[in-house]
Amino acid sequence: MPREPEGGRRPRPAGASSRTSGAVPPKEEELRAAVEVLRGRGLHSVLEEWFVEVLQNDLQAHIAPEFWNAISQRENSADEPQCLLLLLDAFGLLESRLDPYLRSLELLEKWTRLGLLMGTGAQGLREKVHTMLRGVLFFSTPRTFQEMVQRLYGRFLRVYMQSKRKGEGGTDPELEGELDSRYARRRYYRLLQSPLCAGCGSDKQQCWCRQALEQFHQLSQVLHRLSLLERVSAEAVTTTLHQVTRERMEDRCRGEYERSFLREFHKWIERVVGWLGKVFLQDSPARPASPEAGNTLRRWRCHVQRFFYRIYAGLRIEELFSIIRDFPDSRPAIEDLKYCLERTDQRQQLLVSLKAALETRLLHPGVNTCDIITLYISAIKALRVLDPSMVILEVACEPIRRYLRTREDTVRQIVAGLTGDSDGTGDLAVELSKTDPASLEAGQDSEDDSGEPEDWVPDPVDADPGKSSSKRRSSDIISLLVSIYGSKDLFINEYRSLLADRLLHQFSFSPER
Repeated sequence: MPREPEGGRRPRPAGASSRTSGAVPPKEEELRAAVEVLRGRGLHSVLEEWFVEVLQNDLQAHIAPEFWNAISQRENSADEPQCLLLLLDAFGLLESRLDPYLRSLELLEKWTRLGLLMGTGAQGLREKVHTMLRGVLFFSTPRTFQEMVQRLYGRFLRVYMQSKRKGEGGTDPELEGELDSRYARRRYYRLLQSPLCAGCGSDKQQCWCRQALEQFHQLSQVLHRLSLLERVSAEAVTTTLHQVTRERMEDRCRGEYERSFLREFHKWIERVVGWLGKVFLQDSPARPASPEAGNTLRRWRCHVQRFFYRIYAGLRIEELFSIIRDFPDSRPAIEDLKYCLERTDQRQQLLVSLKAALETRLLHPGVNTCDIITLYISAIKALRVLDPSMVILEVACEPIRRYLRTREDTVRQIVAGLTGDSDGTGDLAVELSKTDPASLEAGQDSEDDSGEPEDWVPDPVDADPGKSSSKRRSSDIISLLVSIYGSKDLFINEYRSLLADRLLHQFSFSPER
């Protein structure tokens, strides 16, 4: 270790003290000559350690307190333009204080590659320095700072999206050809009538959207040079994306079952990814994206897509009872949910939610048996589209089957529907005309899993292994209703009774009856 100079303070790296003393930093040739002297005395191996220690001491004693003092001046200000300027000034000050150390770091890396120094290697030293920088600066981050950064990045996203909506021609591409949409009409007229800019939130006469985009670009460049970009912005960007996605989905999708939203949300996600590129890539048209920046963008794209699928699936799961009730008009919502479930692990959430909704909203004495059967029929149709393996139907609708067995008029209502005597379950007569009699005769007892090998699809992991896959998949509405009691005898007897009663009350011949 080099001997401490008088006063117990070690010398700073080249140029590190120039901000206070005004001294001219030595030239690279002079520094290299000094390294050669250290190398001749066998002390070059501790140069990296000395550099990191001096930087850490200066960070803790001077640089970090100065930075946070600059931040604390107006961090509670509600004026977003002032807050953005504050961040620019504070991080600009931080960059100027760290600049001598960063230039010294480049020299150390260069000398390490040339073999003049022994240590952790060029990449290892840089990683150590930036890790220490993040650790010292943000060891205890004030909550007000995080809130300010989050608020500003939320504004940045709105400004960016507004600039993309307007485009060069001043039109909103989201609204072109979509004014028949309830959401599009509402937002279109809201934008026309509002005196405020949809991007920056200021009066349209005092819009600062363009200035905000320029200042955010400058801020991102400074953070990128200091390797603080993800440390400062990642949490704010994540929170902003989650909040905006939820708000957009609630405003646009809730209660709308008759059209698919996946395609337009995929387009919206691409625009969000464009904003993420502005935040993380720092590319100019003349400079292509670096591999590291490209990896960052791909990681964020995957995160946004996964979050969208999870939230959209959660919304549709929450509304699944109403979606089933409105089937087949709600088929687009079912197909969207199926697409999302294939990319998320939310089957168990769906089963728990749907069973709870059925027991709360359907399976109680206040609902007619006919209405319960009608919704069960809709559930069979809808859940067959959602899950061709029929496992979700089997598990989620078991409470319906169990509850119908406790109703005295269940068999009578089903048979009345099969014969066309019931208004509420009239679809059963149509289904009966489409059903193969052989499937009714052998459907409940058949365990035949024969079929083309190339058409075989494994059941989901939550399927009951004790039940035949082919029988479950081939079950139709009639066979599922007949199997509620596990035997066809009750339905046969009820059907005989119904026919006998009809004959006794029929005084004229009618082949249709």
